[in-house]
Amino acid sequence: MTVTSSRAELIVVGTGYRAIGDLTLEAKASIVQADTVLCLVGDPMVTGYLARLNPSVRTLDGFYAKGKRRQESYEEMVREILAEVRRDRLVCCALYGHPGVFAYPGHEAVRRTRLEGIPARMLAGSSAEDWLFADLGLDPATSGCQSFEASDFLLRRRIFDPTSLLVLWQVGVIGMTDRDLDFDARDGAALLAERLVAAYGGDHEVTVYEASPYPVTPPRISPVPLAKLADTQLTAISTLVVPPLPARPFDREVLARMRTAV
Repeated sequence: MTVTSSRAELIVVGTGYRAIGDLTLEAKASIVQADTVLCLVGDPMVTGYLARLNPSVRTLDGFYAKGKRRQESYEEMVREILAEVRRDRLVCCALYGHPGVFAYPGHEAVRRTRLEGIPARMLAGSSAEDWLFADLGLDPATSGCQSFEASDFLLRRRIFDPTSLLVLWQVGVIGMTDRDLDFDARDGAALLAERLVAAYGGDHEVTVYEASPYPVTPPRISPVPLAKLADTQLTAISTLVVPPLPARPFDREVLARMRTAV
């Protein structure tokens, strides 16, 4: 009886937020050993580095097109990834930042590959959130941390605790669609400020943060009162960091029970 073994496997890795320097040893090894490397990193320097690690590198950037729905591009990327895996190849898909954060193609490619009975896994990578904690000197364990995509936060009226750290992503593109030609970030920022002022007050100082992808460039850290958020320059990578209000007092009954338990 002849025993055949398949090499087919998918490994989705993150290149990290900071160019090249954030690439983990495990991710690098996965790229080197792959038969095919597909990437979506948005930085020619990083793409060039990946090509030096493995000459088979092919970018997925071509699936984007002006006026094309982003979800359509993502679907085409997933199909391309699966097509390579089905060729009985060890495929490594390298995505910018953390491969599972704001990254539909990575999760969906892993899901569909597993449905076909083929091994698939995702390796963690650093994201903008990791740099946010480092650059701003914040510890999410101090008051807890709530994290929302800004448009979703407004549209679904997400419930949040103002005495806990609040992080809102993509505040510069609130409500933006794939076909917006005359988009004005101030409109969405004004809506967001209105929601937050009701909980924190207009004088509450927040921070517009943009992590730096390069060691030689400092991150953007711009403090601003909530009432003036709409007048602040915002981009597609702007994140809003809202510090917590003073902590609530302890629940004395729970505290007493904790002490009894100890």
